Amino acid sequence: MTIREFSKQYINELSSLSPSPSLDVQVLVEAALGLSKTQILLHYDQEIEQEKLSWLKDAIQKRKTGLPIAYITGHKEFFGYDFLVSPAVLIPKPDTEILVEKALDIILEKMDARPDSLLTICDMCTGSGCIGIAVMKNLIETQHIPFDRLPKITMVDISPAALEIAEKNAEKLIGQEHPQAKSLFRFTRSNLFEQVPWRFDVILTNPPYIPHTMVNELLKDGRSEPRLALDGDITETGDRATINGYELDDGLTIIKNLIPQIKEHLNPKGTVLMETGEYNAEATAAWAKNWAFKTQIYPDLEGQLRVVEFK
Repeated sequence: MTIREFSKQYINELSSLSPSPSLDVQVLVEAALGLSKTQILLHYDQEIEQEKLSWLKDAIQKRKTGLPIAYITGHKEFFGYDFLVSPAVLIPKPDTEILVEKALDIILEKMDARPDSLLTICDMCTGSGCIGIAVMKNLIETQHIPFDRLPKITMVDISPAALEIAEKNAEKLIGQEHPQAKSLFRFTRSNLFEQVPWRFDVILTNPPYIPHTMVNELLKDGRSEPRLALDGDITETGDRATINGYELDDGLTIIKNLIPQIKEHLNPKGTVLMETGEYNAEATAAWAKNWAFKTQIYPDLEGQLRVVEFK
């Protein structure tokens, strides 16, 4: 079977199951054959080797169950960098790049204001590590910050499987090219700040913030993203949050637990950037104001309220 024949057949088979069948097939073919989009077009009538064809057919069957392409290939681009992913972590989303952009602006401003000291950063609920690693890689490769001025970054997650992925990404994207900088990362397993004794100049976080029943709906399509990283209505003990006997369903429980802890772990003149759902960004900002923070909300790529800054 040629690339052309495979593409035609399986784009048609996915057309009723995926919102982007052509892109799905293209990405899978690229992953299987190790070719770019342009190379695929140039070799459209090339026969696919049997082993690779078997992998592709299996990948198509997985996609038909709803499994995201990123989990099938094990990779997802974020902020221009290729991250490893697995069902143990959320797939990095383009909207989270807004948080990284804001973080870089804030970090560079703080570095200019404090030329004689090094910044400390926390990436709370790090998952794949995409936020902290993208920040560090940009500081090194785009901003050309020298090693002795780079910040130290603490990556925190409750999931050991997620931390394993984050550490692999740090090695792949930082350690292989900038081994010195890899030593600036610290990986800590903790339920929010429970096992984190340090204070930070910048705290970046994309915590679970989706309402419980909405998570149920999201996971019905077989996407297999970890509930632990999605459900914002879980208490610190892992139980469904309730008040006066009623189960909460606004996605704010973890955020409301996290903000007071942030207050205890943020250095004077420190800054926090938190990604939230568009439906609870204003409520998050209001809760932060209860803890004497000044807040500002930034929209995502679609104009929805997404990232809350407080300091």
